[in-house]
Amino acid sequence: MQLPYELILGWRYTRAGRATRRNGFISFISGVSMLGIALGVAALIIVLSVMNGFQKEVRDRMLGVVSHIEIFAPNGEALPDAARTLTQVRANPAVIGAAPFIATQALLARGEDMKGTLVRGIDPAREGEVTDLALELKNTGLNRLTPGEFGVVLGAELARSLGVIAGDKVTLVAPSGQVTPAGVVPRLKQMTVVGTFDSGHFEYDSGLVLMHIEDAARIFRLEGPSGVRVKLRDLHQAREVAAQLAGSLTDNLLIRDWTRQNRTWFAAVQLEKRMMFIILTLIVAVAAFNLVSTLVMTVTDKRADIAILRTLGASPASIMGIFVVQGAMVGVIGTLAGLALGLGVAFNIDVIVPALEQLLGASFLPRDIYLISRMPSDPQQADIVPIAAISLVLAFVATLYPSWRASRVNPAEALRYE
Repeated sequence: MQLPYELILGWRYTRAGRATRRNGFISFISGVSMLGIALGVAALIIVLSVMNGFQKEVRDRMLGVVSHIEIFAPNGEALPDAARTLTQVRANPAVIGAAPFIATQALLARGEDMKGTLVRGIDPAREGEVTDLALELKNTGLNRLTPGEFGVVLGAELARSLGVIAGDKVTLVAPSGQVTPAGVVPRLKQMTVVGTFDSGHFEYDSGLVLMHIEDAARIFRLEGPSGVRVKLRDLHQAREVAAQLAGSLTDNLLIRDWTRQNRTWFAAVQLEKRMMFIILTLIVAVAAFNLVSTLVMTVTDKRADIAILRTLGASPASIMGIFVVQGAMVGVIGTLAGLALGLGVAFNIDVIVPALEQLLGASFLPRDIYLISRMPSDPQQADIVPIAAISLVLAFVATLYPSWRASRVNPAEALRYE
């Protein structure tokens, strides 16, 4: 099949100039534009992939403690019928696990040290259905939570701040006190620390207390569980499933999914990603608009060629198409090179970063600060496709004005001094 001559000439102008001194500078500027586009696209892919990786790492650690959906009674009261609620929840095909719980706030004291905590009463036999942390603690801490013995499992940071280890005693101060002739007296209960957990998420490691659900019901004077924790087959469907459960549950209950529990944090991450996308896109834009100067110089250099083509019958649209092809080729090659480089680094960052750390003798992610020792990366199609599209569009837009100027060249004026 015969290719249009606009494509042939455009490609020829793109790769011309390397062997001749006259066009060498134009070729150099074209190469710089191509390199700039490639580096900008690669930087965008790498940065967004690393941000996605950190977000996924934090989310996974968070969901190791937090369930996908929580269903609870208003004002912290007990569920009207916990068995019926569990049955209705498990009837949803998207649900793969459900467990009852009691959640409230309390003070935890040891000596003069006192910390505000979130107390969660759980059923050790069922908790593994809804959180990964429970599966990890199944053979260490949770199996020691037996009803009537009032044992607690503390977050590692909370235990460290109180200076306690397994076997030590702590005092739990319930929020509602006992009314006596002398006034309201806070209700105190001595608890035994039976274990600790480290979820990798400071908020929960420094403030969460786990105990048996029956002990929690006695201490906080509840007739049963105050809610149900739910695990889904697909965590990304949490909002949709929460809406379905809201319509299927008989009792008047409140429903909260994991995205709403940490809405501020996720909103902040999304804002950071958008700002990084905009900032790094400017790098691609600067490189793409370098094509303007490249094409302007090319048009000036090729005025005689343009005039000859016009006298041979080429239309202004064909002349414009030649230089659009030239600029578009630079954009396409630069974008493809950037995609290859960016994806190559993003998918192999777990090898590249340790090699750089060993070469420079430095640690980019100290484990005692970031809680993770490797650089996470999660390239996503939803980020990569817009990056490539924006790069190509910017390169195409940059070609329009110089190409239009080329189509307006007057053949007589161009050939007068040739």
